[in-house]
Amino acid sequence: MGCLFGFKVIPASDVSLHIYEKIMLTEQMGYNSIVSNPTEIVGKEKEEALKKKVVVGMSGGVDSSVAAYLLKEQGYDVIGVTMNIWQEEDRCRVEENGGCCGLSAVEDARRVAAKLDIPYYVMNFKEPFKKHVMDYFVEEYLQGRTPNPCNACNRYVKWEALLNRAIEIGADYIATGHYARIAKLENGRYSIMNSVTARKDQTYALYNLTQEQLAHTLMPVGAYEKDEIRKIAENIGLVVANKKDSQDICFIPDGDYAGFIERTVPDRIPGPGDFVLSDGTVVGKHKGITHYTIGQRRGLEVAVGKRIFVNKIDVEKNQIILGDDDEVFTTSLVAGDMNYMAVPEFKDGEKYLAKIRYSHNGTVCSVTNLSDGKVRLDFEEPVRAVTPGQAVVLYQGDFVAGGGTILG
Repeated sequence: MGCLFGFKVIPASDVSLHIYEKIMLTEQMGYNSIVSNPTEIVGKEKEEALKKKVVVGMSGGVDSSVAAYLLKEQGYDVIGVTMNIWQEEDRCRVEENGGCCGLSAVEDARRVAAKLDIPYYVMNFKEPFKKHVMDYFVEEYLQGRTPNPCNACNRYVKWEALLNRAIEIGADYIATGHYARIAKLENGRYSIMNSVTARKDQTYALYNLTQEQLAHTLMPVGAYEKDEIRKIAENIGLVVANKKDSQDICFIPDGDYAGFIERTVPDRIPGPGDFVLSDGTVVGKHKGITHYTIGQRRGLEVAVGKRIFVNKIDVEKNQIILGDDDEVFTTSLVAGDMNYMAVPEFKDGEKYLAKIRYSHNGTVCSVTNLSDGKVRLDFEEPVRAVTPGQAVVLYQGDFVAGGGTILG
């Protein structure tokens, strides 16, 4: 049986096609070998797929559009769904700026569904999106933390809410256009696995999915490079083949986070306060804590004769603590709200590769379990700008072992 970075992959017949495409397991190879470029599901696997219904979350972009196409080609009964998450008060702004939740996304997704000849629906997810993403985003900034709205959206909207709705209409799976893969391991657990393209890999944003959610998820795009996905879309004549990827937070398309928070909760906005150095010296006035994040240098508008960075946000004192670049580095952090994926728990002294932000390449750390389900991570090398509110994701080889929210 094949072994990947210490984890053995279960035979395909036991995985119900969760390991497919470039990890395609074929009968000729004993269901345990990695195949570089398979083109389709064959034999018994395709017969099984023909009996399965999958709801594909379609954002109107090229990735989810090709995901729907690939699954249909593999024999699944595919239904396209776009999630209506825009709030009425922001409807015009979102429509003007577009993005993955803009109204233009519906028209693009509808045209793709028509081209693929699959049923297509728009479903209302305004309430869970507002509660778990927008309200969470605002509250985190008010508490001096920097949130991960896309991670929250994945966990509570794109998976929890959509999966529940999919099951209600008789679907077996949901699918997305994320660049990641899913494997079922010999220990019986499901894990997110790195996509074949490091440049677009999205596993960091998926660490908090549950075992139940993973068991009912398909991610066909993770087996391809981005250029391959665009080429497929172009070859089958999809209008979104060359559509640009969405970059900004979808409900704040202009990128003005502080402005969004001020419009949302104008009566709760903390006022200006002091910029202080680590020794307590006051060096200027800040505009309000919602304008800043750990490691920030630009936009401080304070001169102290050297380059300085945000080192800490003190909500109680309404202070922004500034420091030299070396003060922004640390060798440890504490995380909570843990989600375990490839392993049921972390054991003291175990080593993993930890990513503290989406763009972080990762640093080796050792784990120590604390009280109340928290963990301390001690890094072999200093890491820069550990930011409360962000996710820390631990990897063992290509697999997501688990992760949590950085507390400090």
